[in-house]
Amino acid sequence: MSRNFLYIGVIVLTFTMLVVGCGQSFDGQLRGVENRPSWTGINPYGMVYIPSGTLTIGQSDEDIFNSFIQRPMTVSIPGFYMDDTEITNNEYRQFVYWVRDSIAHTLLDHFYVDERGNERLDWEFNIDWRDEMLEPMFVPAELTVNRRRAYDVSMFNYEYRWIDWQRAAHDRNATINDLVNIESVNIYPDTLVWIRDFAYSYNEPMARNYFSHPAYDDYPVVGVSWKMAKAFSHWRTQMWDAFRPHEPNSEDFRLPTEFEWEYAARGGRDLAPYPWGAYNLRNAKGCLLGNFKPGRGNYPEDGGMYTVNAYMYFPNDYGLYNMAGNVAEWTETAYDPSAYSYIHDLSPDIKYDAQPDDPEAFKRKVVRGGSWKDVGYYLQTGTRTYEYQDTTKSYIGFRNVLTFLGRSIDDF
Repeated sequence: MSRNFLYIGVIVLTFTMLVVGCGQSFDGQLRGVENRPSWTGINPYGMVYIPSGTLTIGQSDEDIFNSFIQRPMTVSIPGFYMDDTEITNNEYRQFVYWVRDSIAHTLLDHFYVDERGNERLDWEFNIDWRDEMLEPMFVPAELTVNRRRAYDVSMFNYEYRWIDWQRAAHDRNATINDLVNIESVNIYPDTLVWIRDFAYSYNEPMARNYFSHPAYDDYPVVGVSWKMAKAFSHWRTQMWDAFRPHEPNSEDFRLPTEFEWEYAARGGRDLAPYPWGAYNLRNAKGCLLGNFKPGRGNYPEDGGMYTVNAYMYFPNDYGLYNMAGNVAEWTETAYDPSAYSYIHDLSPDIKYDAQPDDPEAFKRKVVRGGSWKDVGYYLQTGTRTYEYQDTTKSYIGFRNVLTFLGRSIDDF
């Protein structure tokens, strides 16, 4: 009886192995799964590759007091792609228009059902913006100025889902419902930052024109909060995936960690106080090398009264523009003045998902690079500062990074 069961077991095992091996050669050897997707790497438009390497973080010797909270430390940074400029008004406008058109498609109830049975927006559908069903998207005529038709941008909300990887790692009992978070963010830039940030100053023309006028299309977008920058990153990932369904890229566009940002800003020049590698803000001819506030009341000496074109000034050795000045940039990292005393030396980062009712100190995110209205100290690659994640400023923008998968020959 036991021998019969043994025979049956061998037959079942043999049949199972044949079924598993169906469609591929199987000779009893360990060869891995065949017909896997090929992977030759990607080259995202507008991004440059930052190779893996090490970085000595910490403020320069010139900053004696901050050296107590930014003690020098060597860390290792894996390779990644980074936008060569800050995200511009016109690039961010593509996101705004996508959200606007999504609302229009929803109001018109124009969907199609995909092969999985999910409702999808029909982007081929030609929208007639005069359609009466779209009236909720516009400010009532009696509230407009000079009867100019204007969108009600309070409706421009983007909803997305993200996974709490920190909780997944530390809470083994967490379910998928516990790990997936739903975020809804109004994504239209706060154009009033130009007035709110400066008392007793006439900046209304910038408030009216900076995001909307074509003259500023290639200038860095401002008036975006940390959460808005995160929403843009998620949308950019979805757009990339939608047009490359068979390209096995599992990483998302995201904000850089503050240490990735500092590593990229130095351009391969470890301990360099500025992205251009020198110890001065001017070149040998006396020309300023970035867009900042070089003296009291002397904003235009560097060539820009406010922000400048995202491709102005020379890039650093990695090909990155305006890593010092123009606009400061959001990073992924939560701000802690004592972070350098406990962070890991391998791809360090500090994450904290601040809730609306958390103390204000918990909502601080690291901001790097200095801006057009800052003095030269904030342009140094090692200078750390912060802003609150739900605030918008006329001098803070962002750029994206994308983790590199694998190891390039350039890393050796």
